[in-house]
Amino acid sequence: MNDTELKIETHPLQPFLPAHAKLLMLGSFPPPKARWKMDFYYPNYQNDMWRIFGLIFFENKDYFLDLANKKFKEDLIRNFLIDKGIAIFDTAYQVIRLKENASDKFLQIKTATNLSKLLAQIPLCHSIMTTGDKATDTLMLSMPEGTHKPIIGESSKVSFMQREMTLYRMPSSSRAYPLALDKKAEAYRKLFNQLNF
Repeated sequence: MNDTELKIETHPLQPFLPAHAKLLMLGSFPPPKARWKMDFYYPNYQNDMWRIFGLIFFENKDYFLDLANKKFKEDLIRNFLIDKGIAIFDTAYQVIRLKENASDKFLQIKTATNLSKLLAQIPLCHSIMTTGDKATDTLMLSMPEGTHKPIIGESSKVSFMQREMTLYRMPSSSRAYPLALDKKAEAYRKLFNQLNF
């Protein structure tokens, strides 16, 4: 099957950009719509991102979950992110899904996100966090030559758009990533502590 037979998907969500955001969180691309439990980021109930946030900020992995209906408390998540100043989008704007699943391994990036355009809307943002390998690799395509790609759980510095930025690379929140939930939360907690969240 060649590229012309494969469907190009354009990002289905608007960037979530609170005006005072200090951190931009970038994943790779949303899963297929059939797996969504809300019209927001990390909508797959099997993804642990909102459990990680619940553990870090509320010591309760189910804080953002509607357990009875096996979905997320979308309004609670949105309000929390606005309150903390966390923006979210993905590093890919257009992709081809080589298999009908949520795996980054089978995502072919056709168009990377216009990072300059995103950052122009959040002038206080000086930190970018990628959530997984594919997101990190795609972000690096937009970075100036010679930018150091951070290792998992670490950061690197870059000058981008006349702004001194810190790039953080975090473990994937996908269940496919072989790390226990509490260990993932530990890595994210370290980042949020550094940023004084």
